Amino acid sequence: MAQVDELLAIMARLRDPERGCPWDVAQDFSTIAPYTIEEAYEVADAIQRDDMHDLRDELGDLLLQVVFHARMAEEAGHFAFADVVAAIVDKMLRRHPHVFGDEARAENAEAQLAAWEDIKRRERESRPPVGAPSGAITSSTSSAPDPSALAGIARGLPEWQRAVKLQKRAATVGFDWPGPAPVIAKLHEEIEEVRVEFNAVAEAPDDAAARDRLEDELGDVLFVVANLTRHAKVDFGAALRRANAKFERRFRRMEQLASEDGVALSDLDLVAQDRYWDRAKAEEKHPP
Repeated sequence: MAQVDELLAIMARLRDPERGCPWDVAQDFSTIAPYTIEEAYEVADAIQRDDMHDLRDELGDLLLQVVFHARMAEEAGHFAFADVVAAIVDKMLRRHPHVFGDEARAENAEAQLAAWEDIKRRERESRPPVGAPSGAITSSTSSAPDPSALAGIARGLPEWQRAVKLQKRAATVGFDWPGPAPVIAKLHEEIEEVRVEFNAVAEAPDDAAARDRLEDELGDVLFVVANLTRHAKVDFGAALRRANAKFERRFRRMEQLASEDGVALSDLDLVAQDRYWDRAKAEEKHPP
């Protein structure tokens, strides 16, 4: 706790209007939020690289974001860091009655996740309307909590992550594909619709309606792909990070191979560039 107290004191000093850092003093919730998201992704990156040294540092950076937001909230009279800790402690105790209470444990992790979602649903239903005083009694008017199974899914999430959450939540009421096969069939269907809309845009490139339809169909493809990763029990973000890392690794090797041959990749046509891409791929499959 001594280190936590020191971190809180450092943040208070940084935010001091007279003796603090001008940059830190000038920030607010909206300007810091992008850094918070960035730090969370850097934590995920360190985990994917299995770099425990970086993970320690990135977790510290993420903790700093929590402290920063809590300090700004305290200055505005909303809550303090201790309230953030108390809230998550209360939530963990409340959402784990099978550990901290007398409720029976679920048979497996999947069943426990379903129980977790049920607890969250009951919490949402009992939450006062936005703007209502604490302890307010909810009613069936338009100000009542959202009764939808999709209630509470944050709109500030990356859209791919929100897509997966929407699908998971819909599945809790049985609205889900029975397995991956029909999802793959749906993906083929959506890709064909994209092909049709690409042709329409090619015929009328200035047609705003055609471009809008193309965007809509591309969105459908991405949504179905997110659904497919869910059925595969593969994390969409991790899969995309892996694909990004693979592309970057191979592209950098292409540049290196071209340089070793005394040419610049940018001076080559696509056919010649593809030859270097194939060499980079071959090296990965059959290292020298």
